[in-house]
Amino acid sequence: MFENNERLHSDEAPQQPNKNEESKGGILDKIQQLGQTNVAQLPQDSNIHCLTIVGQIEGHMQLPPQNKTTKYEHVIPQIVAIEQNPKIEGLLIILNTVGGDVEAGLAIAEMIASLSKPSVSIVLGGGHSIGVPIAVSTDYSYIAGTATMTIHPIRLTGLVIGVPQTFEYLDKMQERVINFVREHSHISEEKFKELMFSKGNLTRDIGTNVVGGDAVSYGLINEVGGVAQAIKKLNELIEQGRQNEEQLLQ
Repeated sequence: MFENNERLHSDEAPQQPNKNEESKGGILDKIQQLGQTNVAQLPQDSNIHCLTIVGQIEGHMQLPPQNKTTKYEHVIPQIVAIEQNPKIEGLLIILNTVGGDVEAGLAIAEMIASLSKPSVSIVLGGGHSIGVPIAVSTDYSYIAGTATMTIHPIRLTGLVIGVPQTFEYLDKMQERVINFVREHSHISEEKFKELMFSKGNLTRDIGTNVVGGDAVSYGLINEVGGVAQAIKKLNELIEQGRQNEEQLLQ
């Protein structure tokens, strides 16, 4: 009898893994990879695309791996895909950047400004240096009350040849930034240059650190606000675009 019982047990199908164990394993994987249990995602039927520009904007030179970077070769194809995708009706840009490569930042800003779809930006934490043109490149811009924007002259890193041509090139590049900001915001060229070349605001440096409401008073940013206000404004711009299209069709 005992032998028959042992045979019956050995012939039984292997037990299926417990569903609770599977779910625990999935949660552990998420914690190890992302440091959190629930990974929030945009709904699949959302008509708004969120583009984050964080850390340092990486250009033609690759930065060390420990640096938090936004690579322009990743951002530019995303912007092209946003323009081509008919399901995406608006773009929300969230900035928390220290700046970075001037040409890469200007390229991103020019692409955002040339989109046919409405766009809204929000500066959280900081939108410094070349992050300023990106922040003002959208149709409407917000800044958090505690966020800051550092406006300073363009700097060169690495070997610099002290000849007149170098300084002329630097001056022309700086004019490109000034003209872009002037065209896409309400700040005057004189005021922007005043903030850029101000002495004493930044320790051992030239420039100005502009905080939340001051950026609005200077005309650099449209309004102080957060994520809720930015999404509400973007939905309003999307609705206006739909109404304009209907009028054109009629």
